Amino acid sequence: MAENLVIVESPAKAKTIEKYLGKKYKVIASMGHVRDLPRSQMGIDVENDFEPRYITIRGKGPVVQELKKHAKKAKHVYLASDPDREGEAIAWHLAHLLDIDENAQSRVVFNEITKDAVKESFKTPRAIQHELVDAQQARRALDRLVGYNISPVLWKKVKKGLSAGRVQSVALKLIIDREEEINAFKPEEYWTIDGLFEHKGVTFKAKFIHENNKPTKLKAADDVKAIVKQLTSDKFDVTDVTKKEKLRNPANPFTTSSLQQEAARKLNFKARKTMMLAQQLYEGIDLKKQGTVGLITYMRTDSTRISDTAKAEAAGYIKDQFGEQYLSKRKAAGQKSGAQDAHEAVRPTSALRTPNEMKAYLSRDQLRLYKLIWERFMASQMAAAVIDTVAVDLVQGPIKFRANGQTVKFKGFMSVYVEGQDDTEEEGENRLPELVVGDQVKAKNIDENQHFTQPPPRYTEARLVKTLEEKGIGRPSTYAPTIDTITKRNYVKIDQKKFYPTELGLIVNESVKEYFPEIVEVDFTANMEALLDRVANGEITWKKVIETFYGDFKLHVDRAEAEMEKIEIKDEPAGEDCEKCGSPMVIKMGRYGKFMACSNFPDCRNTKAIVKSIGVPCPKCNDGEVVERKSKKNRIFYGCTNFPECDYISWDKPVARQCPKCETKLVERKKGKTMQVACPKCEYEEKAQ
Repeated sequence: MAENLVIVESPAKAKTIEKYLGKKYKVIASMGHVRDLPRSQMGIDVENDFEPRYITIRGKGPVVQELKKHAKKAKHVYLASDPDREGEAIAWHLAHLLDIDENAQSRVVFNEITKDAVKESFKTPRAIQHELVDAQQARRALDRLVGYNISPVLWKKVKKGLSAGRVQSVALKLIIDREEEINAFKPEEYWTIDGLFEHKGVTFKAKFIHENNKPTKLKAADDVKAIVKQLTSDKFDVTDVTKKEKLRNPANPFTTSSLQQEAARKLNFKARKTMMLAQQLYEGIDLKKQGTVGLITYMRTDSTRISDTAKAEAAGYIKDQFGEQYLSKRKAAGQKSGAQDAHEAVRPTSALRTPNEMKAYLSRDQLRLYKLIWERFMASQMAAAVIDTVAVDLVQGPIKFRANGQTVKFKGFMSVYVEGQDDTEEEGENRLPELVVGDQVKAKNIDENQHFTQPPPRYTEARLVKTLEEKGIGRPSTYAPTIDTITKRNYVKIDQKKFYPTELGLIVNESVKEYFPEIVEVDFTANMEALLDRVANGEITWKKVIETFYGDFKLHVDRAEAEMEKIEIKDEPAGEDCEKCGSPMVIKMGRYGKFMACSNFPDCRNTKAIVKSIGVPCPKCNDGEVVERKSKKNRIFYGCTNFPECDYISWDKPVARQCPKCETKLVERKKGKTMQVACPKCEYEEKAQ
């Protein structure tokens, strides 16, 4: 029988660690938290110094009994939950349930699940860090006080089933504020003059920048005409050539936030999916003969620090594969303000496990995320790229155009990875002909282009996560569940990867903003995060934080209950009658979005989905029509109006034409970044019009 018991959160993690520790250790999973505040009531005694009341989570009884049985037989119990505040709290709750002395050397933490890291951590177990537990308790208590006080008010005054939370309310307000900015935006006209020039058979582009050596703004068509009128020939003189060598440094290795942003940009992953896959890579993948190995370090971190061992291994790989000139010569970047730096950045546990070698052991999405993490880390340890830039001034009389070009002289880190961008296209190479002062070039074409200023962009997941982090709202572990909550509650909808507030979201935000202004205040929420950090550092007690917050908050709750008027969300007429009873159909808001229902409810319970016809006959039954529908996960698919009699379904949009090769109905599908019309059966495809 094993002498030592090790408790972790998940079975996958347990399986991996047990292989490393050997026969003297039994490793079992607690399946996450085993104790929590009760769901049916507040669970925080505001009359008794905010004392929390913890109970065993419903359904966890058998797990707790199993843990107690094994703990009783073991000589020593080790608590090896994740190396963060949440993990520390899980260890503390387990210690209470299993009667383990909190000050005993029973807490084991490791930043990566590899044989060496796990074995090393068991050489230096420590006591539970109460400051970290208190910081988690403070967050839990704050969220419970906010949610369980505001939500019932919203149920009474607005609609049953609504919720408000500390972080989710701020995230919703950010999305709504941006929508209001967009609606209030007034575009301004401006013009540009772009020229296509030629020198010794090489064509290149340049832009108008100066009149009489002064920067000139072109606000209207008349301004453009006044400039073009001064051009009397197609000859321009080269008056200045400026050449510079620029260094472009790689991005830091991933934090939780930057990983979620980049996975959204490059892989189209939602934050929740990114964290789920990262958890799998962290907890361990079966590499057959090598056994089960954690492929990445812990994925909840705001640190960009890298261990000396990892740096040395990466340097060896880079030198072997690329050459010594590709090794980084930069000093390590400092941590950003407010970073907890409890452990390292998200990186591969070994630089030698390349994505290509791991391909045989990973699912498609696991591999894509691992490749992203591996490439970002390796690039961060490589030399800067060297870019030659050139600026050429082309002059005719008082009018000056400027051509900018760049070529990559030394790719450096760009041989492996280039960071994605939210709003701008990646700047590519633009080669100019060899020009010197005194040369003359010919203008082949001068284009006058009208533009209008654009409103600020709507939030994508990547942009929202970035903003939450920049403003200090929440922590690495909160971004994914926050976005998940406001989406599932139907406060926002996602269209073409961008967030739009719904009518329900606008109502909830307005109600919370009027009666609980501090909850949606960005600075207030950020300051609260700073206070939680001070609790974790032992500078302030967690109950003092709660006490300071609750006094004013309770006054707002009492005022809202007394003064907030009941808001009636009126049903929107659907414009058609119920086929069962003849009453008008109305559009209602449900968990998965809008749907049609009979206004004669509850006497008539007829409902149906809101569908959009695409004007294509059903390819299967030829009797029905293909309509656009939405799945429960808000993904668009196509089905027949005769469902359930006809079960035709397609994720690709059908086209009202047949394949010229096999006569199957064609569909529209995305290939890379372009839309194509293709046959679902044979290899025929054509570019979409």
